[in-house]
Amino acid sequence: MDAGSLNSFSNLKGQSRCPLQEQLLFRKNSKENMDRFIPNRSAMDFDYAHYMLTDGRKIKENQTVCSPAREAYRKQLAETLNMNRTRILAFKNKPPAPVELFPSEHSTTSVHPTKSAKPRRHIPQSSERTLDAPDLVDDFYLNLLDWGSSNVLAIALGNTVYLWDASDSSTSELVTVDDENGPVTSVSWAPDGRHIAIGLNNSEVQLWDSASNRQLRTLRECHRSRVGSMAWNNHILTTGGMDGQIVNNDVRIRSHVVETYRGHQQEVCGLKWSASGQQLASGGNDNVVHIWDRSMASSNSPTQWLHRLEEHTSAVKALTWCP
Repeated sequence: MDAGSLNSFSNLKGQSRCPLQEQLLFRKNSKENMDRFIPNRSAMDFDYAHYMLTDGRKIKENQTVCSPAREAYRKQLAETLNMNRTRILAFKNKPPAPVELFPSEHSTTSVHPTKSAKPRRHIPQSSERTLDAPDLVDDFYLNLLDWGSSNVLAIALGNTVYLWDASDSSTSELVTVDDENGPVTSVSWAPDGRHIAIGLNNSEVQLWDSASNRQLRTLRECHRSRVGSMAWNNHILTTGGMDGQIVNNDVRIRSHVVETYRGHQQEVCGLKWSASGQQLASGGNDNVVHIWDRSMASSNSPTQWLHRLEEHTSAVKALTWCP
């Protein structure tokens, strides 16, 4: 199809749409309102309707054999008796607008304005991107992925931690630990999106500066086995180990262990601080959830939990707080 044909097609299309729109507007604004077929029983003549459905049909069938004089007499009689109607159902204009019983200034809507409907969230049915992750440890109890506030995804693949920048899809290697220390069992970004904690299979935790790609320090003697879960609370890094212990580490001081929570009988695989930073939720392989209160924490003796939830029938890893 050439350009001339396209132009003529568009013009033809425009011409065909305009009359229809005008016609719709005219009918909508007309006083007849012929698009509203609402029967009104008060305007119906049921006797006449019954006659037209029964005897009236017989008259029409016999009209071919009537004489001219008889036909003229029938028409005159119909006009006199108002029988020249062709419709059985009666229709009226659309009903008038409802009358407000209460003035608008006293209505409840002015006192309590209605909230605007929240737009529905679109959930895509397919992935936006797919990242190849070879050597990802197949262990449910480990936490090997964490997305930081700087829009960088940290992922542990075997003994190596990689950083994937979501803004430009660039990938960089942060660190590869030795075989005697690895594999990496957990990663957790600090709230600043720059510093990251790396938990290892040998019970140690390394702190790294991702901007300078430099290791800051190593936290030792927190646990007796691998560190599978971690959570930040400002400058406090909370670690959960396979030994069932939960340790609060103040990363600013040399003696970093400040509180210890003991309540799980098996590996701690989920940790989450509340928004206030005062309460900690922990989930373990013993199917138990504990709620700990920071104000009750003690550095001299193990802290007692605030709540203990035992309704789960399998390990609890996914935890979050209601805002």
